[in-house]
Amino acid sequence: MARPARPVRLSPPTWLTAGLKPAPTPIPWAAVLRASVALSAPIAVGLAVGQPVYGALVSMGALSGVIGDTADAYRMRIFNIAVPQLFGALGVTLGALVFGHGWLAVAVVTLVALVSGMISSIGAVASVSGLLLLLNCVVGAGLPMPEPWWKAPLLLGLGGLFVLLLSLLGWPLRRAAPERAAVAATYRAVAELYEATGTPTYDEQRHAVTASLNQSYDLVLARRARQHGRAPHLVRLLAQLNALVPLLEAAPAAQLRVRLIGPLPAAIPAAVRELADAVEEGRTGTPVLDLPEPERPAEKAVDHALRYAATVVHKAEPDPYNIDDRLGRPAALRVRARRAARAVLLSEASWRYGLRLALCIGLAQALVSLIAVPRSYWVALTVTFVMKPDFGSVFSRAVLRAFGTAAGLVLAALVLAEVPRGWWDVPVMVVLAALIPAFSAKGYAFQTAAITPVILLLSDMLNQQGFDLVLPRLYDSLIGCAITLIAGYLLWPESWHTRIGDRLADAVADTAAYVNGAFSGDDRTARHRARRKLYRDLSTVRSEFQRALTEPPPTGPRAAAWWPLVVAVERIVDATTAARIRVDHGAPAPEPAEVAAVERELRELSDGLRSTDTLVEVRAELPGDETGVLAPLRQEVLAARAIAGPDLR
Repeated sequence: MARPARPVRLSPPTWLTAGLKPAPTPIPWAAVLRASVALSAPIAVGLAVGQPVYGALVSMGALSGVIGDTADAYRMRIFNIAVPQLFGALGVTLGALVFGHGWLAVAVVTLVALVSGMISSIGAVASVSGLLLLLNCVVGAGLPMPEPWWKAPLLLGLGGLFVLLLSLLGWPLRRAAPERAAVAATYRAVAELYEATGTPTYDEQRHAVTASLNQSYDLVLARRARQHGRAPHLVRLLAQLNALVPLLEAAPAAQLRVRLIGPLPAAIPAAVRELADAVEEGRTGTPVLDLPEPERPAEKAVDHALRYAATVVHKAEPDPYNIDDRLGRPAALRVRARRAARAVLLSEASWRYGLRLALCIGLAQALVSLIAVPRSYWVALTVTFVMKPDFGSVFSRAVLRAFGTAAGLVLAALVLAEVPRGWWDVPVMVVLAALIPAFSAKGYAFQTAAITPVILLLSDMLNQQGFDLVLPRLYDSLIGCAITLIAGYLLWPESWHTRIGDRLADAVADTAAYVNGAFSGDDRTARHRARRKLYRDLSTVRSEFQRALTEPPPTGPRAAAWWPLVVAVERIVDATTAARIRVDHGAPAPEPAEVAAVERELRELSDGLRSTDTLVEVRAELPGDETGVLAPLRQEVLAARAIAGPDLR
């Protein structure tokens, strides 16, 4: 009997459509209001004083500020907006100086692209700074700017300053509110983690806790005062955040206890939620905890950690137990600057990305110099946005950029065709500007669709081309995407032959060191630091794998094959932490030989991941006490070895 024919699949592959699904994020209404005011008010002022070009340039600077206004803490907003504006002013100055100079302009913009790409590897603020440096240089080299030379950077800087002032309006009233809300949110995430113990959502919730904890530490530590007396509210928040560490360490032990015995008492997550409310409201006083009497080591660990956190949260002193430095202070500014400079100049990844970006920009600029393309700066702008390193996969960004630009151009065409120029630009910009923060949170394609009509409207104010701008911009975007796909993706083998296991191998080696340190006498502070670093690194590994999943074959399918091993390594870290916590609260310590055997298996796994692109099952044996604290850890290690190991055949 003949088998029935398989139905033909007509839907596009997942890796192609993943970025077209809007992320389920709330609309940031405060950012929406700021964007509307920041981009429309300069246009109104420019029209009122008879200088619409000046108003358009100020709005362009405000657009850069709106894109960079992503921080929650007021102190970080100053850096996220002000520092990139300085680089943007430098970029437009360099671009304007070489405007109309042919191949000199090509060389200068290409060199700026190299520098932009290299500094983008330092961090988030440097990434935005590099983006604005290159974007404004491209605009300055492609559009005539008002004379004298200093006027364009001044006007662009005024736009960024306007966004910064709007962002800081609430600072006198809400000074530390974003940091306090972030710490309280982390406490609530921990409460949800304890509620999820023993359920299939435990791993997902643990990832949410890691992300929330990272965000809170980044906010509180960003510019924390070095002396306690200078910023007691930040010191207190950091102490409250550090007090969560024992609760997080006890969570894997609680998860194991739930699997063996039964659910945790509801009073435990309820008590953590109460602490979250106390953090957010700034309450002090004597904590009241109604908790059941602990009997087993895991229960004792949770009880001890919860009571300790309650004491720290409710104490009026900023740092009652002098735990402010448990996870270390940020290094001095000169030290961080020296490290950043060394990373930029000596890092292979920094040079590789800088050269890729410079090659693509150079080709874009050379192409439009050889072929007459009206307003040719749009080709290089497209390359810059697509190649930005922290937006995701280069391939998927090129595809999403094409879709987003097409959607944005449809909207721009309606505006440019039906709305007369002049004062009508102000209400139109109020609406279009509001879409930028609202859509940016939904995904890259949506952000592109929102930014495209705004840039086109501002460009029309500068060159008065009207509807004639629309189709050339679509062609320019497609050319830019094609250059990026060929010169920035296909010509670089690591783009489509990515060694998926390299980052994971590093994480496994660090996990082996963590296992050794957990049972070889490392002090509590060292274990805290090692564990935090591991979870942060694993969070980065997970993000890298999720990014790789959006790549076309063979990278995407290969990443999917390695995904179970990522989960297995995370469980090994959890099992190690649970074993250490149980020992701290009365369980017998494991034999050194048993610890050494686990460490050896992990190091062999790490070495195997570095030497192969193919996952090969390895049958390993880890004898030991089946009733001891390391029994769950040995099971997780054996499960990981069953997924992958060195191919010795």
